[in-house]
Amino acid sequence: MHRTETETMTAARLDELAQAINTVGEFCGPRDVSTLTQATVSAQLAKLMTATENTDQADALVLFGGSILHGVDVLAQGIRNGVAKHYVIVGGAGHTTQTLRDIAGQAFPSISTDGKTEAQIFAECLRERHGLSVDWLETKSTNCGNNITNLLDLLRGHLPDCRSLILCQDATMQLRMTAGLRKFAPDMTVINYAAYRTRVAPVEYTADRFPNDPATMLDHLTYIDEPEGMWPIDRYVSLLMGEIARLTDDEHGYGPRGNDFIAHVDVPDTVHQASALINTLLGDMTRTANPLFASAKR
Repeated sequence: MHRTETETMTAARLDELAQAINTVGEFCGPRDVSTLTQATVSAQLAKLMTATENTDQADALVLFGGSILHGVDVLAQGIRNGVAKHYVIVGGAGHTTQTLRDIAGQAFPSISTDGKTEAQIFAECLRERHGLSVDWLETKSTNCGNNITNLLDLLRGHLPDCRSLILCQDATMQLRMTAGLRKFAPDMTVINYAAYRTRVAPVEYTADRFPNDPATMLDHLTYIDEPEGMWPIDRYVSLLMGEIARLTDDEHGYGPRGNDFIAHVDVPDTVHQASALINTLLGDMTRTANPLFASAKR
């Protein structure tokens, strides 16, 4: 099919937009090991810990309730592969909770999700689909900050000698979760394993749905290997853009130079450039914090 000059420019813009979203997504959602197995986890711990420490397993694998539903399957994989000595689900009610209730209710019609916390919902889904359970649930936290502080309080009560953790959070929030842990428990050894890995790519468009303005550009992107319960693309982009604002250590961010909620994070120039391109093409997509779920500083 022959494209006009305008159509060719539009196709190029869509490619640039997809690449920029993927750049930001890969930065926000790191995985420190390629697969969640005892062998890969043990090898990573051996790199990070001293020779005198036990590196066969992490002390705990933690799934956070901000994740999409696919996080349940990742947790089950970790349990079956014996990557940790203990397993925890963290999550009360926050800005992602109602979405989880709705999606989990559709995927698991035998489970009532009304009024339940994220940790309770994930625990029931884990039991229903995989016949598995975890050691502890944390059900009071409302945001990424007290996800971490409440988790640490729980571990001090149940696992005071905990030295290593695998953190599994929604890929949009994974890096910030680790930065929060580095602030409040800087000596803890951490392995990142974002709950999913996905990319976006352009799809073909027709003349009657020509993506010539920001309102329609995202309609012409699709996920590659879309995980279960994945956010609509506009919500995904909004979450990612909110993370770049929070991770940037300036007077507006969450780092030591700003709100001091997390440890310092170096945001590469390539990520800032990708974020700026997204804003140029789509307008400001940044998700603002909901004060309803805020917590006091510690």
